[in-house]
Amino acid sequence: MTHLLVVAHGSRREDSNLEIRELTKQLRLMTNCFAAIDCAFLEIAEPSIAQALTQQITLGARQIVVMPYFLSAGRHVSIDIPEQVQRIRDTHPQIDIRIANHLGAAETIGEIAIELAILAI
Repeated sequence: MTHLLVVAHGSRREDSNLEIRELTKQLRLMTNCFAAIDCAFLEIAEPSIAQALTQQITLGARQIVVMPYFLSAGRHVSIDIPEQVQRIRDTHPQIDIRIANHLGAAETIGEIAIELAILAI
């Protein structure tokens, strides 16, 4: 029962948050590797990381992969997200919560960047 939680920054602009919700729907269609795929936001928008993790645990998750949807390993990726995840680990020690590499760490990110640039030509 592994669940995936995609964590984005969150925005006051609801269309930006909707992009993440739509991505989550696409991911659900792309794979059956996870019992559930949800999204959460570091700040500004809901659900928060704590809310989403708690919801997944309530739904029966025993292992959760948190994927930071960020391009670089700045403060949010290296400090803020791990701190928030650790709070849930502390209150639910029986749940295996892992943090995946952030999006920008993917080996193919350069290819994606070039593809987007070429599409703009």
